[in-house]
Amino acid sequence: MKTVTKEKIEEIRAANDIVEIIGSYLPLKRAGNSFKALCPFHKEKTPSFHVNPQRQIYHCFGCGAGGDVFRFIMEYEGVDFNTALRMLARRAGIRLEFHERKGEKSRPDKEAVYRALESAARFFNRTLRESPAADPARKYLAARDLPGELVSEFLIGYAPPTPEQFFHWARETKLSGAVLQAAGLVVAAEGKPREFYPRFRGRLMFPIHDEAGRVVGFSGRVLAENQHPAKYVNTPETIVFQKSRLLFALHKARHAILEKREALLCEGQIDVIRCHQAGLRHAVAAQGTAITDEQARILKRYADTVVFLLDADKAGEDAAVRAAPAFLNVGLELRIAVLPPGEDPDSLIRRDGAAAVESIIRRASGILDFQLDVLSRRDDLSTEAGLLRVARALVETIRHTGSAVQREHMLVHAAGRLGLHPRTLAEEMQRVRVRSRFAPTPSPGGNAPAPPPAPAEEFALAELVIRHPETRAEVRRYLPLEMIRHEPCRILVHTALDSDQENILPLLDETRRDCISLLAQIESAPLKFSADAEKTPLDAVRDVILTIRRRALDSRRRELRRRLREEKDPAAATRLRAEDAHLVMVVNALRQGWEKARDMLEID
Repeated sequence: MKTVTKEKIEEIRAANDIVEIIGSYLPLKRAGNSFKALCPFHKEKTPSFHVNPQRQIYHCFGCGAGGDVFRFIMEYEGVDFNTALRMLARRAGIRLEFHERKGEKSRPDKEAVYRALESAARFFNRTLRESPAADPARKYLAARDLPGELVSEFLIGYAPPTPEQFFHWARETKLSGAVLQAAGLVVAAEGKPREFYPRFRGRLMFPIHDEAGRVVGFSGRVLAENQHPAKYVNTPETIVFQKSRLLFALHKARHAILEKREALLCEGQIDVIRCHQAGLRHAVAAQGTAITDEQARILKRYADTVVFLLDADKAGEDAAVRAAPAFLNVGLELRIAVLPPGEDPDSLIRRDGAAAVESIIRRASGILDFQLDVLSRRDDLSTEAGLLRVARALVETIRHTGSAVQREHMLVHAAGRLGLHPRTLAEEMQRVRVRSRFAPTPSPGGNAPAPPPAPAEEFALAELVIRHPETRAEVRRYLPLEMIRHEPCRILVHTALDSDQENILPLLDETRRDCISLLAQIESAPLKFSADAEKTPLDAVRDVILTIRRRALDSRRRELRRRLREEKDPAAATRLRAEDAHLVMVVNALRQGWEKARDMLEID
């Protein structure tokens, strides 16, 4: 049977921002960190339909409808999963490929690759700290004023210059050549596919993490500019590393970005590390020279504005203009902050402190003003030909914005700067072919039945293990999952306990509508715990475990009493009464609280 790989499904999901997709059907309004609208699946006068851009899910608090971007298309358009997959793939310009299911296990799975990369990051970091061969790397970091705490925070490492130490680590950790190759850590020798050599040797190693904080690859930097032909060597494209979808340090910066609704985009990894050290914790960097549509869509989940911090040279100016379409297309405001000549964020912060960079950020120009200032220096606006060239360049930038309001505002502003009527620029824009946008005709939404409700204690358990990963160890230790009666809750809890990921949506079976809907409901609910709350998530999960265990014991006692009424054999009746007496003792212990009961609850 042919199917679409999980990797391809995730690629399509990542390329279709849920706010943009649902916004093409419904008028969404921002409400704090989410968006809301009138629910398309039932009649209502007050909006109870919420879209969460961070989790990429939606949920209606009125009718219970919810899920991910695939589920929305399926429900709204009335189509099956494969049709929704095709629609979203077509919209994103992704070729849909089908493979034989039996061939899916022919290469190492993602989890093995993640484990290898995490282990490699710690190996490189340990080598940097302890190996005599890493002395040049330690001197380099000292010269760059990168202290040990920063090295530890960002897990900076050093790849040994000779292969022996690397392969000794690989043997100790029992990593096969297939897994190392799938992780991008080794390269097959030419003409000898079973012989490998390390991809990274004698380089300073910067681990690259995904949004969930998992190591997915590396960027290896030379210690001397003339040491190697390539200043940086990066992990190649793998099943977990697609550089077009990664932003360096996003896993550390996303909460600060969300709080400020602004991302600070730097050009280098050390620049980002220095910004974080200086308190500018909303700083990230692209993996490569050009910003991609996927990176812009990811930032849109957290920010309304991107400030591009760039070098004051022609290459930097051109890079900013090239980046504009990707950001404008997803509705982000782009501002340009230009550093003094010869400076980068690292050097400027080391010399003048964080205040110098903050001052430059405050003076950042909008993309149109920046582009016009650049073009005015390069072209003569007093001539008709020069004015036409500049006007067309600005129109080319403006046309990429996906928001009609933003587009009109930019047209009026650009026309004012050029001394033209806005209608003139609008007519010029009409001469430029505008790429088609995905805007299907909405179909009438019916009343979607709410899924069967979960028992309150089981819903609370699922919410705790999903939103507070620190509670998972307690559940693994003290609660048999067969005691969870509501199947979607049991699946969500089981998935969370089997994973170290914060976001479990990609791990769920797309056909389990009930599970995805329940997850959306959980993720859309307001957080119940704060730093100053009397009860912690760990306290709450212990209370829930006690409640579920008591319920299971009460159910077992009812069954025992029923059997006792029917039992004719005196010996069997005696055994049943003994078991019931034991259960009474356990129930009484549970009623006395966690400290009294937990020794009885631990799972063997």
